[in-house]
Amino acid sequence: MAAPDVRFRRLAEQVADELRRRILSGDLADGSVLPTEDELLVEFPISKPSLREAIRILDAEGLLSVRRGKLGGSVVHRPSASNVAYTMGLVLGANQVSLGDVGSALQQVEPACAALCAQRADRASVVVPVLRQIHAEAVESVDDLVAVTSASRRFHEALVQHCGNETMIILAGALEKLWSSHELSWSRQFTDHASIPVDERRAALEDHRTLIDAIDAGDAERARELAATHLLDAQHYPGSAGVVDPATVRTRTRSS
Repeated sequence: MAAPDVRFRRLAEQVADELRRRILSGDLADGSVLPTEDELLVEFPISKPSLREAIRILDAEGLLSVRRGKLGGSVVHRPSASNVAYTMGLVLGANQVSLGDVGSALQQVEPACAALCAQRADRASVVVPVLRQIHAEAVESVDDLVAVTSASRRFHEALVQHCGNETMIILAGALEKLWSSHELSWSRQFTDHASIPVDERRAALEDHRTLIDAIDAGDAERARELAATHLLDAQHYPGSAGVVDPATVRTRTRSS
């Protein structure tokens, strides 16, 4: 006979497994709210502590977030690159991996995503308009370091998000989320904005424009080369020598 705590854990995991299956299959839609505790206890004849442990398991996985108060409940979150980024951040942080190491990985995978964008037959309608819109927003906000940094990071994330390869979207997307979370945190805390001249910001945005043109033309090799060169020039900011901090990723994941 199983010990009480083992049985408690097993029941919680069984319920978590079923709810997880429903989230992944889409039976529980992203943004929807789980049935109430009383309703779940009717469907799953287990104790309240076991049910709450199941919810806690899914909350820790990023598949649910628990809201308190009158509008409380457990909100469903379909897994995304942000979830992967947080888990990756935990592992990298535990191993004291530097942000420079993350940047080096991006230098390998992001150019491949840029090339894949250029190879898409539907790039003129699916990829290029998105990149040009983000680029226009970045140019418009170039005098504001926080705003232009945010737009720039959205540009890099969009390169991955629209590459057309689902595995790359998740893996490279997680790396992008890691880098973005730290760079955006830095831009908000950094007070000496003048140390990064506006002309330097404009030069980085010009790299983006040239890259968009290469993707628009379907020139995969040029897109790859431009992306690689740009990353070598652009991947520097005062906090980039530090260690990966998963708390920074969690903050952005919860707010996005």
